[in-house]
Amino acid sequence: MGKVLKRIDWTNSLFLTLTPVAAVAAVIGHVMYEGFNPWTLLIAFFFYWATGMSITVGYHRLFAHRSFEAHPIIQFFTLVFGAASFENSALKWCSDHRVHHTHVDTEEDPYNIKKGFFWAHIGWIMVRPTKPETYPMSADLRRNKLVMWQHRYYLPLSIFVGIIVPTLIGAWMGSPLGGLGIGALGRIVLVHHTTFFINSLCHMVGDKTFNDEHTARDSWITAIFTFGEGYHNFHHTFQADYRNGVRWYHFDPGKWVIKSMSWVGLTRKLKKVSDETIAMARIQMKDKGVHA
Repeated sequence: MGKVLKRIDWTNSLFLTLTPVAAVAAVIGHVMYEGFNPWTLLIAFFFYWATGMSITVGYHRLFAHRSFEAHPIIQFFTLVFGAASFENSALKWCSDHRVHHTHVDTEEDPYNIKKGFFWAHIGWIMVRPTKPETYPMSADLRRNKLVMWQHRYYLPLSIFVGIIVPTLIGAWMGSPLGGLGIGALGRIVLVHHTTFFINSLCHMVGDKTFNDEHTARDSWITAIFTFGEGYHNFHHTFQADYRNGVRWYHFDPGKWVIKSMSWVGLTRKLKKVSDETIAMARIQMKDKGVHA
């Protein structure tokens, strides 16, 4: 029992378990003492969009996979609001993610789905790593001054932008508890679990459209809540592609934002897999009878 307790990361565990409780308490206080202010939903929507998009476009497609290049302004925005998501620094997040792709579904995979839904979803975050944190596969990120700046100041950045700013905006609107409970804490919980569902649900439910050699699956439902991240089988098969939803009707706002920014010079060198390669992978899966 002692060994188990020593492995628990109490900071992460308490934050992940108490944040929903604090959010509910703050929302109740907001309704009881301030009266429900619908403008607090606008705060939550903006910060949900800014933090979720920063994880999708910034942490994931830009920094982890280098699927495009971005102007320093875009890097700065996604690093600041990525911190406000409370999903760790970009250096830590991307290092874990690269290890996940390299060792998917094995013991070396940080969020290996074969250890169960809970482990892949949130359990892996609640325990300390068995080895010292060295941030493997991150030499390029260490050379990025903005990434290292965010890594050094991650905690104050996350608290200020993710909690204090929404609360102050709520106070300016006459609802500090609403800003705290809905715009900050409630939004943090929602962004957390929609992101976590990519690591858990998208390795369990959905279609293996392009490859059946890994557990990743395409799920249009999770794509709706994660700015297009739900097309996970495509992503694991063609991880360098800046798109996740490859067809025109796939809901992938991350793809649309990256593409639209390229028109004004804020992004460039967008990487795409050829249509022929994608079609061949789809045909091979249909021939196997795997994809319905």
